[in-house]
Amino acid sequence: MTINAVIRKTKCYDRGLSNLNFIKSEKLNQLIGLGAFKWIVKNTFFKFFNQKLKLKRKVEKADLNKLRNEMTISEIDHLIGFSFVTIFALVKFFNFHYLLGLIIILINILMNLYPSLLQQENKRRIDKLIKKL
Repeated sequence: MTINAVIRKTKCYDRGLSNLNFIKSEKLNQLIGLGAFKWIVKNTFFKFFNQKLKLKRKVEKADLNKLRNEMTISEIDHLIGFSFVTIFALVKFFNFHYLLGLIIILINILMNLYPSLLQQENKRRIDKLIKKL
C-alpha cells in the first residue's frame, strides 16, 4: 500500500496504470473462473473487506469516477502484493522447497491476482456506464 501511495503521485499512474487490462475477453474471464470468484466475493464474508467499493442505487457520474478511482487503487495494491509474494514463492521454489513455493503461488493467485482481474472487469463495466451518462 505504501508503494502504491508513492506510485500514485507519478504521471504514469494516470496514463497507464489506471487503465490496465490484462484480459479483455469476457469468455476468457469466465474460462479461468472469474465468474465463480466474483460470486464468492459477493456472497461470502469477503464482501465486507473493502466497503469503499460499494455503489448506491442512484448512480451519478461523480460517484462512478470516485468508485473507479478506488477500484484502481485496490487493483494496483493487489498487483504489487502479487509481485512481492511471487518473488518470495520463487525464492522458496529455487531453494528446493517446491511444495511450499507451489502452495504460496496458488494462494497468491487466489488472493491477489484474481481480485485484481475482477477489479479490471468491474472498471470496464463502470467505463461503459460513465460513457452512457
